[in-house]
Amino acid sequence: MRIVSLLASATEMIYQLGCLDQLVGRSHECDFPPQVRSLPVVSRVQIDTGGSSAQIDEQIKKLAHASPASESAALKALSIYAIDVEQLQALQPDIIFTQTQCEVCAVSERDVMQAVQQLTGLQPRIISLSPYQLSDVWNDVLRVGQALGKRRQAEQLVDGYKKRLNEMYNVTSSFGTKPRVAVLEWLDPLMGAGNWTPELVACAGGEHIFGETGMHSPWLSWEELRQADPDILVLSPCGFTIERTMIDLPLLQRHPLWQSLQAVQAGRVYAIDGNHYLNRSGPRLVESAELLARVMWGEKFGMEVDAQGWKQLD
Repeated sequence: MRIVSLLASATEMIYQLGCLDQLVGRSHECDFPPQVRSLPVVSRVQIDTGGSSAQIDEQIKKLAHASPASESAALKALSIYAIDVEQLQALQPDIIFTQTQCEVCAVSERDVMQAVQQLTGLQPRIISLSPYQLSDVWNDVLRVGQALGKRRQAEQLVDGYKKRLNEMYNVTSSFGTKPRVAVLEWLDPLMGAGNWTPELVACAGGEHIFGETGMHSPWLSWEELRQADPDILVLSPCGFTIERTMIDLPLLQRHPLWQSLQAVQAGRVYAIDGNHYLNRSGPRLVESAELLARVMWGEKFGMEVDAQGWKQLD
C-alpha cells in the first residue's frame, strides 16, 4: 500500500500503527517522527509565514474575505496551501489522508479533490479526518487503523491513550483547588483555545477558560483577558514552536494591560510548543495534557515530560 499524508497528525497515527514504511509522501508540515522529513513533500504554504502574528492573521483573513469573481476563484478563497500535482502523480498513492476540520491548519479535502481531478488514471482512496474533540481524535485513529488493516492495533492504542488521561485526571484531581487556566492559540489578535484543549486542561487538573470543547477557538479582547485574569497563562500559538512564540512575545509584553495580569505578576506564564503538541490532533495530545499538568503543578505532578516542549517565561 502506498500512502500520502497531508496531515501531520495522520502521519503520527501511521507511525504509531507501524505503517511508516508504506508512507511515500507527506505535507510540508509533517515532521514527526524525524525520519519522515526525507520523504517527498507534496504541498506548500501560499502565505508568508515569516511575518508577525498580526501579519499572518491579516493574510489569512484577506483570503477568507475575498470576493471571488468566478466559481474557480471561489474554490480557492480559503486555500492557503498548494498541492504539487506532478509529485502526487509520480507517487501514485493508494490512500491520501487529509482533513475537513480547519483549512488553515492543514490541506483540506477540497484541495485534494481538486488535485486528484486534474490527474488521469489516478483514483486513490481519500480519507478525511474531522477532529473537534478528543473522542473525534480517537475515532480518527480507529479510522486510520481500519484503512491500513490495523484496526486491532488502533483499538489498543486508543485504549492506552484513554487510560493515561484517566490516570492523570485521578492524580491531579487530588491536588486541591483547580487553577484557572487560559490557553492562547494566537497572540495578535488574541485567540483562546477550543476544540480538545478544554478537555486536556481538565485532565491536567485545571479549569479552562476562553473556549468550549468541540467548538472553534474564540477571538478575545484584551479587556476580556484582563477581566478573567487567569491564574495561569499558556502561550501556544497554532503551528508555532516555542522559539517562534518567543519572537512574538514582545507583542504581549508591550501591551499596557500585560503587567496587570496576576499570572504575569506571579510568574505563571508558560509557552508550550503549539506545533508538535496542543494544536496537533494526534497521539501526542496525551503528552500535551501532561505538559499542561507540569506547568500547573510543577514537580508535584511527578511525571517526566518533554523538557523541550515547554518553557516558563521570565
